[in-house]
Amino acid sequence: MNATTIRTRTGVLGAGLLLALTPTLPAAAAGTPTPGAESDAAPETGTGRTVIGDGHIDMGPRFDHGRWTVQIRDDTVRPATWRNTADVVLQVKDAAKTEVPEDRQFGFLGAPGASVWLLPQVQQDGVLWPGWNSQEPRVATTVDREVTWQLTGVEGPGGFVLFVNGSFGTPKILFDGRKKLPQETGIEVNSHVHGNWAFTKPGTYLLDVRMTARTKDGRSRASARTLQFSVGPQDPAKAFVAKPPADPRPGPGTTPPEAAAHEVSSDGGSSAPLLWGVGAAVAVAAVAGTVVRRRRRRRSEGEGR
Repeated sequence: MNATTIRTRTGVLGAGLLLALTPTLPAAAAGTPTPGAESDAAPETGTGRTVIGDGHIDMGPRFDHGRWTVQIRDDTVRPATWRNTADVVLQVKDAAKTEVPEDRQFGFLGAPGASVWLLPQVQQDGVLWPGWNSQEPRVATTVDREVTWQLTGVEGPGGFVLFVNGSFGTPKILFDGRKKLPQETGIEVNSHVHGNWAFTKPGTYLLDVRMTARTKDGRSRASARTLQFSVGPQDPAKAFVAKPPADPRPGPGTTPPEAAAHEVSSDGGSSAPLLWGVGAAVAVAAVAGTVVRRRRRRRSEGEGR
């Protein structure tokens, strides 16, 4: 597979963003609910379009009525609610705007002094704090080892980079949308991680993501969805875009929109391709039968002459 594989252990991801990048960045506020805690999550998927521009959210896999799917866990409401990605715009307000520091380690963000909109690894008041987790109860208990998270497509006016800071502030890039896709990283089972989501220009960004795993019963699970971001001062409602997800089936690459519309079921299979295959087989058989009948008719006509 032509993917950039970067696997990161969650134990080294606890450090905040380097002080030079966000000099006023505070630590997480005392009393903040534990991110990823599942005991308080609503059992049903939330409905209705929602713009989230502040507080904590996570993206991750979930079994929704037995079906493996990528959703967004919204911790800005009580009870916490899982939402479909198509119903959510993640707003990156101008409060998240900062400048690329002089430190050469951050050259991948642009030239020193250039503007960048950054959702940081450590919580900041007034700025969205997105993470990712594999802590949904059924995911945590049934997935074998880890979930594979792929970035399969990026649309936007500028560059997108997701990176984390290690114990010494050294950045490690997980995804860089300006480079060849797909790229992937691993999420250890029952883990919760935060990183730095960087956007180099304001506007709407659509990130195609795909999460796969193998459960302990040997079944393959896969789901592809699109994350919608509104960056900068625009009306965030503009980021609600009707866009089909990337190919949800195992293997690299994407498929045409009509094929991509079929989500993989909880047992790793999709009924739509099967039905198409049956229909195609019937059509082929019908054509073959017609050809045989025509040949027999011509043969009998020739013998009767």
